[in-house]
Amino acid sequence: MPDSEPPVSFQTRPDLYRHWRMEFDGDVATLVMDVDEQGGLRPGYELKLNSYDLGVDIELYDAVQRLRFEHPEVRAVVITSGDDKVFCAGANIRMLAASSHPWKVNFCKFTNETRCGIEDATEHSGQTYLAAVNGTASGGGYEIALACERILLIDDRSAAVSLPEVPLLGVLPGTGGLTRVVDKRKVRRDRADVFATKSEGLKGRAAVDWKLVDEAVPRSRFEETVRERARQAAAESTRSGEGGVTLPMLEPRITGDRIAYRHVTADLDGDNGDLVTITIHGPDSAEVPDVIDADFWPLAMTRELDDLILWLRTNEQERGTWVIKTVGDIDAVLAHEESMTAGKDWLTGEIRHYYKRTLKRLDVTSRSLVALIEPGSCFAGPLLETALACDRQYMLEGAEIVVTEANAEAFPMGNGLSRLTSRFQGEDGPPPDVRGRRLDSGEAEELGLVTLSLDDIDWEDEIRIALEERASLSPDALTGMEANHRFAGPETLESKIFGRLSAWQNWIFTRPGASGPDGALSKYGTGKRATFDRKRV
Repeated sequence: MPDSEPPVSFQTRPDLYRHWRMEFDGDVATLVMDVDEQGGLRPGYELKLNSYDLGVDIELYDAVQRLRFEHPEVRAVVITSGDDKVFCAGANIRMLAASSHPWKVNFCKFTNETRCGIEDATEHSGQTYLAAVNGTASGGGYEIALACERILLIDDRSAAVSLPEVPLLGVLPGTGGLTRVVDKRKVRRDRADVFATKSEGLKGRAAVDWKLVDEAVPRSRFEETVRERARQAAAESTRSGEGGVTLPMLEPRITGDRIAYRHVTADLDGDNGDLVTITIHGPDSAEVPDVIDADFWPLAMTRELDDLILWLRTNEQERGTWVIKTVGDIDAVLAHEESMTAGKDWLTGEIRHYYKRTLKRLDVTSRSLVALIEPGSCFAGPLLETALACDRQYMLEGAEIVVTEANAEAFPMGNGLSRLTSRFQGEDGPPPDVRGRRLDSGEAEELGLVTLSLDDIDWEDEIRIALEERASLSPDALTGMEANHRFAGPETLESKIFGRLSAWQNWIFTRPGASGPDGALSKYGTGKRATFDRKRV
């Protein structure tokens, strides 16, 4: 999108939605996708056939979050369409064709994170998602359905599911479709190959036989069957709770050089256009309130950090180095740790998983991450995770850190490992008896928990030189290097989506066959064939 466009906000609420409706029937919620054709986030395209852009997905992400926090009574969620002919045509092609490369990549990354959030809600919140595909679902539309636990396809001899990106657009399904078809749906690879090159997709019984959907239901029984499956999923859910926490829209104070929330701030360095300094403020007190609301520090801080990551990723693309700091009392952070990790009730469990997802968002952000640990920092337990997520950690003499049990298991990365385990891949890591101890800079360096321990004399020069050197390197090369280093060890469905698939899609998006003047994205809908470079590289 043009650089002159206003910044994108990720804040919304249901009464402001233009593309989704939330409906409730006891313990079942329904998200109805009814896209406003004229409601694109940017001018220049119409959102026809229930296609989506970033604005549509911002609303979906908000709805998924609100269902988890505001509606503990909801045990099953049905995603369907307000159009009885088209479930969803996927990402809007005109939008993609007109978008810059960074916009396309960030768009795909955010939509991937939202789909993973749907799966996380099914697995960890007891809110089972079902897709009621009441019309054709193509590309990203089918990928929305793939994120659900169960897919019901209307069998009317017209509705089909398809992933037509390869044959029609010269790109890959950008929201995990290839991976979920084989890893999650267990579709045989030869059939997956046929399906991903068959632009019209599969219908009815054939889609069931190939495991692309779970059921094909005649139109006369479709709504009734969807209700039955949703009721069954709700009855099998272990989710229990009451009350809910209302999530008010965040209203950060944004100026030319600063973005300020209550607990999180970002300073944009005017002299160094590559640099952002993110400061996370610990809780004001070690006292944990009896009643949790949206102002509760772990929840409020997580919401602010999540929103800031999205804001910077989308609106400050040339600031490639993020310095992460914390300020506060270590004891106060540790006092709040149990409320983020124990999971004694539905709400503390939701907070833990939300913080986990926010840290994952940090992991897959294509920025250089550097932690500065200074006296007055509060890198302990949950907040130490932000330092462990960084590519380097510098620690000044006089500062302390605390490793806790939370760092061992509470906030796994996308590869299923803790950041400690990933850090010490193939090694034993720090001994368990260090957990709960205050470690000074020398101990932290000796244990391998920080990159370098420095004294007052060297601190400013070492940090300045390190940041200047980082800014001088190729951003593309750094993105590839960091993504490889951050995800050591095994692959999971999620790490494949954000690693292997994203890397290939990133490259393919820059190729002339996709994005050039005679590429598939440009020629789509014109009746003219794209021109492809026939060399395999």
